[in-house]
Amino acid sequence: MKKETILNLPNQKEAARRQMKVAAEREEFVFEEAWKTLGVGKYFMVRTYGCQANVRDGETISGLLQQMGFQSTTDLEKADVLIFNTCAVRQNAEEHVLGEIGSLKQLKLDYPNKIFALCGCMAQEEAVVNRIRAKYPQVDLVFGTHNIYRLPSLLENVMETHQRTIEVFSQEGAVVEGLPVDRTKNYKGYVNIMYGCNKFCTYCIVPYTRGKERSRRNGDILNEVKQLMKNGCKEVILLGQNVNAYGKDLGIEDGFTKLLEAVAQTGIERIRFFTSHPRDYSFSTIMAMAKYPNIMKSLHLPVQSGSNEVLKKMARGYTVEDYKKLYDQMKQYMPEITFTTDIIVGFPTETQEQFQQTLDLVDYCQFDSAFTFVYSPRSGTPAAKMEDDIDLKTKKERLYELNEKIGYYARQNNQKYVGKVLKVLCEGPSKKNENVFSGYSEENKLVNFTGDAKEGEIVSVKIIDAKSYSLDGEVVK
Repeated sequence: MKKETILNLPNQKEAARRQMKVAAEREEFVFEEAWKTLGVGKYFMVRTYGCQANVRDGETISGLLQQMGFQSTTDLEKADVLIFNTCAVRQNAEEHVLGEIGSLKQLKLDYPNKIFALCGCMAQEEAVVNRIRAKYPQVDLVFGTHNIYRLPSLLENVMETHQRTIEVFSQEGAVVEGLPVDRTKNYKGYVNIMYGCNKFCTYCIVPYTRGKERSRRNGDILNEVKQLMKNGCKEVILLGQNVNAYGKDLGIEDGFTKLLEAVAQTGIERIRFFTSHPRDYSFSTIMAMAKYPNIMKSLHLPVQSGSNEVLKKMARGYTVEDYKKLYDQMKQYMPEITFTTDIIVGFPTETQEQFQQTLDLVDYCQFDSAFTFVYSPRSGTPAAKMEDDIDLKTKKERLYELNEKIGYYARQNNQKYVGKVLKVLCEGPSKKNENVFSGYSEENKLVNFTGDAKEGEIVSVKIIDAKSYSLDGEVVK
């Protein structure tokens, strides 16, 4: 086995504990003088997988490396440091990452001084770290979601000792402010408002990999938003595993609504937030969304199933009737609101009747889009111990039927925009056609358009055609 410096290994049982603290400690990041030249003349690459929270973590990792003197590259062979910033929500995503790491074994043999690192949610899993230690000698560094700020010190140790270094905290540490950040886009900024989740849905690994709910201070968040505005940012996306729980650990009543209103009052042109949990969503948040024009009238609200029996087994903490009530209230006060959701099919013991109830809920809500998945057991979660009694063929058939229905309503909803003019934040040329621009409307619709536009500019686009999950248009003055 490769020589190792083991500072801390993940422990899933320890990660499941929730200490009765009022709030996490706060620390200000201090960058040591000795780190500033470690990367001079060297290059790095960060591969990020998964959700917006991972993207934001990737921006911090990139910021730290640049402060160490490293330069960014997209050339794998040129990279002296390659970091895999990973997601653990589904098994196939993990296998994909491990496959990519496995393919780098020869590159490591050819260039032994290259440093390969694994971080993110996969690094928080005991089984993954044990697998890395046993089968992937090319991995030099493993660190978790709670100690990103420790990257310079950990990387320094690898560079000096040439030993694999592993440090993964199973109990989250302090909320660390003042970390450097390399923004992916200067006109669109991700802002963490809190970390972790206390819900422990039976299928979900996130509470184990991201820890308990910890909120950032209101003032720190607002200062970050104001700095983004000063730098020309048009849109902020407030992030948390469960944004609606913001402020509970700080003793702030109705904390998320108060924060949302405060961000709206900064005057930033657009505000979005991910991800919401139906169990914590308050009526006051609905009213704030309706009141402020710069809070976008689009919402991602995961439902997971349309069956109360399945929702109970998932430990979601709400019923289908609760979800419909929220949906109806939002449509009442914001008729123009667009809705997206997450749905899992084939959860253990899900019957055909229960699956039909999910289809019925889709008929009721007529979602604009949905992320749909076949149930994937995650080691260490309660659901993984349930009998997975639904064969893969049935699961795939249900997924296909669900996607057909989702696609039908997506097309129907998009047709309503043909002939209308939407405000679109231009994100540059389309990935498929460099002669066409691409961006998102206030309704969170992907719009491909032609005409005079610049990246980072909000333009008026007349919609001339509608597809299931995108719109086509042209700029109008």
